[in-house]
Amino acid sequence: MTRNKYLALIIILIGLLGCTKEPALKVYSLDIAPVSTVHSSNYKSKSIKITYPQSLKDHISQKMNFSYSSIDSGNYQNSEWSNNMSKILQGTFIEVLDGSKLFNVVLSDTSTAKEDYRLESTIFAFYHRVREAESHAVVSIQFNLISTETGNLVKSKRFSYKESTPTTDAKGYVTATNVAVTKLSRDLVAWLR
Repeated sequence: MTRNKYLALIIILIGLLGCTKEPALKVYSLDIAPVSTVHSSNYKSKSIKITYPQSLKDHISQKMNFSYSSIDSGNYQNSEWSNNMSKILQGTFIEVLDGSKLFNVVLSDTSTAKEDYRLESTIFAFYHRVREAESHAVVSIQFNLISTETGNLVKSKRFSYKESTPTTDAKGYVTATNVAVTKLSRDLVAWLR
């Protein structure tokens, strides 16, 4: 009889463990406002290739990064980006530059077509910064415009943004990140003009 009670207890525990539910994973992506069309530009007849953004400091992935102090960081467990953030950013930069009509053609780095210019980007910061009652989306990316004809650097600029979040959770972080990347997109087009 003891063996039957023990077996019944194990079955009940396994059944209870199977019924426990983890919170649903929330998946987010960037949703930025479109940029204005550029009507005159020195690049109107040129092509540009957008390279895959690199990261120097933090590991950039599908995970959403947060920081509660200068030495404490982590990832949200129940929220993530819809793809690797470098891929999302690369696609965003392609979409923004294509929509701006600043260049005749905007290419991905996977294209075998020869380009006139290459836009390289390095991610220095892309995370949710929380310090006591303050909460911000932090975005810092450097761009290098390279002439493929000469191989020389045409110009370089680092853009940095710190946008307040409406809430201290992942959803608030995404909202503020969309604002920061919208500003970055507008500033990138203005800088490239």
